[in-house]
Amino acid sequence: MSIKIDRIASMLEKEISYILMMEVKDADIKFVTVTGVKLTTDLSYAKVYVTVLDDCKKDATMRALKDASGFIRHELYDRVDIRHIPELEFVYDESIEYGKKIETIIEEIHGEQSE
Repeated sequence: MSIKIDRIASMLEKEISYILMMEVKDADIKFVTVTGVKLTTDLSYAKVYVTVLDDCKKDATMRALKDASGFIRHELYDRVDIRHIPELEFVYDESIEYGKKIETIIEEIHGEQSE
């Protein structure tokens, strides 16, 4: 990726996090963490990777994010100085769950070795 795309992705990540925390009124979206943004090279699409505090509400939160994407794009238009705000696609970030799974496996292995 180029430096320009990385810089814009970082800016979008920061602004989307702020919008989700302060501007969106939906209670399902309040406890969402943006973990990263990947942009296409033409800046027309952005995958926004998110995690949810409560795993039980993951599906409801992802639906609420999809419904709020138009509002979030509108807010980004006022905050980010680029010509075209990309289409936003919210994706649940599986890497944190995967990391937790690996960590428990390592702890189990260390527990078996110390016995």
